[in-house]
Amino acid sequence: MLSELRKDLRHIADKKKAVVLRRFFKTGKGQYGEGDIFLGVTVPKQRALVRKYWRDVSLKDLDKLITSKVHEERLIALFILVKQYEHAGAGLRSKIFRFYLKHAKHINNWDLVDMSAPNIVGAYIFEYRDGGTTILNKLARSSELWERRISILATFYFIRKGHPDHTLKLAKILLADKHDLIHKAVGWMLREAGKRCGEKTLTAFLDAHYKKMPRTMLRYAVERLPERKRRHYLDS
Repeated sequence: MLSELRKDLRHIADKKKAVVLRRFFKTGKGQYGEGDIFLGVTVPKQRALVRKYWRDVSLKDLDKLITSKVHEERLIALFILVKQYEHAGAGLRSKIFRFYLKHAKHINNWDLVDMSAPNIVGAYIFEYRDGGTTILNKLARSSELWERRISILATFYFIRKGHPDHTLKLAKILLADKHDLIHKAVGWMLREAGKRCGEKTLTAFLDAHYKKMPRTMLRYAVERLPERKRRHYLDS
């Protein structure tokens, strides 16, 4: 099954698209995606393969995909994991959750994190509370960029359910983070907390912390506020 999936994936590869994707995902020397390999397969085409194969791919096969040097193989592995998680019982969900954390170092670009962390890490911790606070705090304090992004993106699931507390706690931990991709992620989650859980949720956090927030984080967070309030935080 794995060999068939890989064969299908390479059949729809596009060299010109691969060049564009390598630039877009910053794969040059010293950039955050350094060395990542792209086949040039669009997300809609990958999702079509997921629909074809997700029921039949084992965790053993997914281990080979998620540790691949090819970006699209890792992304397809995550699409399949999310799909399997949605249809799984408690036992398999636990296995998928722990599989995900075990392979976190391979979930190493923002698209890989953003489409999977809320739907696996966030969903599992929200439903089962299996040491969730400890796990999220550990990820947020990790030296690995992508583990820190996993931590804050996982809380998107909580926000969707109307519970922003984890987001606010992790945002405090990540206020001093040096990486722009964390600034953007935290600002985005704070903005979503304000949008989905009430503007006061966001403004209370901003009132306490906006003077210490990195500029990018602050800009993302206040993007949907009324102009007067937005200018207050940006210009103060």
